[in-house]
Amino acid sequence: MSFKHPLPHAASHARELRKRSTPAEIILWNVLRNRRFHDLKFRRQVPVGRFIVDFLCANPPLIIELDGAIHNFRIQEDAERTDAIMDDYHVPILRFKNEEIIGNMPKVLQRIEEFLVPHLIP
Repeated sequence: MSFKHPLPHAASHARELRKRSTPAEIILWNVLRNRRFHDLKFRRQVPVGRFIVDFLCANPPLIIELDGAIHNFRIQEDAERTDAIMDDYHVPILRFKNEEIIGNMPKVLQRIEEFLVPHLIP
């Protein structure tokens, strides 16, 4: 799956975000990286259209977004972002709060698994 990114500095901005990962992003990335999770290829801080998403699995398609405390004040903006990505790319998005990643990783992984596993070829 290919994602156009019209912003001229999207790739360099994504690289900077990878350098400044939050503790929750690091924890989840350590589980998803190098095909550790069901042999699926995940990428982090990926330009998708005019946005940079936290984690992307292209096949089966899934975006995972982690929400820190600031997202409590950006509910409408996050909803618009989700709608825009869904409209343009038809990629489902799972959102988790940082506290979920840090405090209950088994449940987070279960939710990701419940979404992805039915799309995997046995």
